[in-house]
Amino acid sequence: MRTIKLLDFRNKLAVTELVLDNCRSSNGEIEGLNDSFKELEFLSMANVELTSLAKLPTLSKLRKLELSDNIISGGLEVLAERCPNLTYLNLSGNKIKDLGTVEALQNLKNLKSLDLFNCEITNLEDYRDSIFELLQQITYLDGFDQEDNEAPDSEDDDDEGDEDDDDEEEDEAGPPGEYEEEDDEDDGGSDLGEGEEEEEVGLSYLMKEEIQVKVRREKSPQDLSSSTVQMEEYYEAGI
Repeated sequence: MRTIKLLDFRNKLAVTELVLDNCRSSNGEIEGLNDSFKELEFLSMANVELTSLAKLPTLSKLRKLELSDNIISGGLEVLAERCPNLTYLNLSGNKIKDLGTVEALQNLKNLKSLDLFNCEITNLEDYRDSIFELLQQITYLDGFDQEDNEAPDSEDDDDEGDEDDDDEEEDEAGPPGEYEEEDDEDDGGSDLGEGEEEEEVGLSYLMKEEIQVKVRREKSPQDLSSSTVQMEEYYEAGI
């Protein structure tokens, strides 16, 4: 397991997604992960040996939080204070044993999906009914609603949205094949591969191993601070 510090994230405002899975936390925190990440919407810290959420920074735009396979046994009230807009929370594989611990999540008013799979609390009699009664704002528990309907896959929803966008673009462009010859000619003049584009954009200042981030940028690859979203891409940084 690697020990990770987020040393020099310039343009922290541009980061919307951050994955720190399998990195070792130091005294219950990832050094450098702080409330400067104001645009962060998705954070994953699975299997990082977290024992407490006391040092979790304030992330007011965070909507999805993955904390599976850690050693968290309580202190969940911190989430409502620092991540008030959470809609999805994964605490599976932690040391959560009783309903009193989960009760602190009542203050997460926007929470829709909660995972407690592989926690000791799931062994309680009437576990599911008790959680749904306690947390009346949630729709899905461990991936299913009260009628045992499976939660939709958010990635599938995104894919459908992309297909709709493609259909709209096709309609605007006219019937397929109408401009095939011109397209072929244009394609001949541009033969840049994806690797070349990534090399040009490069985020060398991240200086971290296998930390996945999602950034927002405008047409100019140098401008990562604008609130106007034109493109979203993943980058993996190396030490």
